[in-house]
Amino acid sequence: MTDASLPAQMIRKEKVKKSNRLIEYIKLMIKDPSAILGLIIVVAFLGWSLIQGTLELFFGTTGPAIALLPHDPFSYNLPMHLHPPTLTYIFGTNTYGEDIWSRMLYAMPRDAFISILVVLSAILIGGILGVFAGYRGKFTDETVMRITDAFLSLPALVLVIALSVMFDETLSGVILALVIIWWPIYARFFRAQTLRIKNLDYVQAAKLNNVSFTRLFFRYLFMNSLDPIIAYAALDFGNVILTYSTLAFLGIGLEPPIPELGSMASNGVGTLPTGWWYAIFPGLAILVIVIGFVLVGDRMQDIISNRINY
Repeated sequence: MTDASLPAQMIRKEKVKKSNRLIEYIKLMIKDPSAILGLIIVVAFLGWSLIQGTLELFFGTTGPAIALLPHDPFSYNLPMHLHPPTLTYIFGTNTYGEDIWSRMLYAMPRDAFISILVVLSAILIGGILGVFAGYRGKFTDETVMRITDAFLSLPALVLVIALSVMFDETLSGVILALVIIWWPIYARFFRAQTLRIKNLDYVQAAKLNNVSFTRLFFRYLFMNSLDPIIAYAALDFGNVILTYSTLAFLGIGLEPPIPELGSMASNGVGTLPTGWWYAIFPGLAILVIVIGFVLVGDRMQDIISNRINY
């Protein structure tokens, strides 16, 4: 074997190693009952959100978009206002007689879409800045890290509320505000990973193969920094949903008459204790979804950080 073939061989071995590691991750995930429970919750939530969200995207609030729901989530039925849970209305009705369960199902795709958009945007923005800072070092590193320090030094919820108000409290403004406050932590993660891997053999082998800077940046630094960050991102989906629901609870970012779990819980507070179901069930839905992501993310962190022997 010639010396010139060594870098290419090292890169191929790294790819095989990553493929085998992914299989091990999956095997370990399905061995843990709590992780399985989390996966069931997450898959059910995301699967339903994909189906319902697609129908809403193409048909709006018309018939096909609500065909899978038990009741029309926008249909007033005042004689049935604040009706307690029954077989017909399993989570009861609200003050307008609308079915709470149907409105919860209609609201879930929005939470899923926002959490995915915010986390992926934060990974992309934070990843590019963090990898660049870690790879270049010196002035670039110092500048990026001081900016992240400025963001992280402020209470996240207070900052996102302030930014949302500045953006007129629209849904797009809330999403933009969430992305703005979410990227710094990922920038720090990517920087730390880049500092760790930029001098490893396969990265040096890529340099010896004269790969372009763009390919080196994204394929060998960015992509190889993702393992521990993906585990944190699984937890972070729940954090985004919780933060967005809190904003909706406070009345920020709403687009009536589209339901949202946080705003439903907020509206139901005024009916306590007699109409307890109005606030309790949307709140429980948020809790269960967040717990599902926590169970999955926590298990992934254990596996990736090698705290489990395998």
